[in-house]
Amino acid sequence: MALVNHSTIIEFLLLGVPEDHHIQALVFVLFLVVYLLTLSGNLLIILVIRTNSHLHTPMYFFLNHLSFLDLCYSSVTVPKMLENLLSEKKAISVEDCLTQAFFVLAFGGTELCLLAVMAYDRYAAICYPLLYGQMMSNELCVGLAWGSWGLAFLDAFINTLLAWNLDFCETQVISNFICEIPSLFPLSCSNSSDNFAVLLGSALLHAFGTFILVFFSYARIVSTILSITSTSGRSKAFSTCSSHLTAVSLFYGSGFLRYLMPTSGSPWELVFSMQYSVVTPLANPLVYSLKNKEVKASLKNMLQKSLQHLR
Repeated sequence: MALVNHSTIIEFLLLGVPEDHHIQALVFVLFLVVYLLTLSGNLLIILVIRTNSHLHTPMYFFLNHLSFLDLCYSSVTVPKMLENLLSEKKAISVEDCLTQAFFVLAFGGTELCLLAVMAYDRYAAICYPLLYGQMMSNELCVGLAWGSWGLAFLDAFINTLLAWNLDFCETQVISNFICEIPSLFPLSCSNSSDNFAVLLGSALLHAFGTFILVFFSYARIVSTILSITSTSGRSKAFSTCSSHLTAVSLFYGSGFLRYLMPTSGSPWELVFSMQYSVVTPLANPLVYSLKNKEVKASLKNMLQKSLQHLR
């Protein structure tokens, strides 16, 4: 098989969408609705946090970052998928593919870090309520948030730079609706073992490092909650964590499986990619608005004020 440098290959074909035109039309409408709901839901969360001074706390500071991140995440993946659903040729240029792969990895890594930081925040609030203000100072919160973004983007830059140096074969088909670093390895004619090793190493350090922080934070949280004698106290403590636990479960499970499983073209790869890049950005604002009493109260107040202005 001829070896061709990737600079001579103009595009890849994203064939993770159904071939039937009627199904494509239905999928287009479905994901257009999902995308619009994702944008409006996350923008609403950001607006509520910004306008309500009672929500200017570390927990909502990180939630604000998470909502902005989900806006970016869905905007990197869904518009291109919608375009391909309307197009006869499901193509993406090599440069755009590598750029999308970079941002998918960067935003995914940032979300891992933010979820871990939010777990630590809940640990500080529940286990050390009297020291919470000192433990989660404004300077620390800002440092943790921007550190999450910086670490993830550095990791994505290293992996994407290595992928850029791969030589690709004549086979240009990616059995997915987005470009991801693991999807490029089977297309390479050159040895991609170093790329895989770096990606696996960074995934283990990044994913399991943040997971360990989440695990130990919640181990201490559960221990502290179980020591609370009153039922109402336990219920209140658990309610402050339920939204975050739901977000962690949705994202970590699919993200781990996608980046740690071998790339084989399995339909499960498509399912896991869709879960963390499309479903999770939509689910997060729903989870935090439906399960969080303070956010629900703020949304209700905002709606009432809007209706009063209209009258």
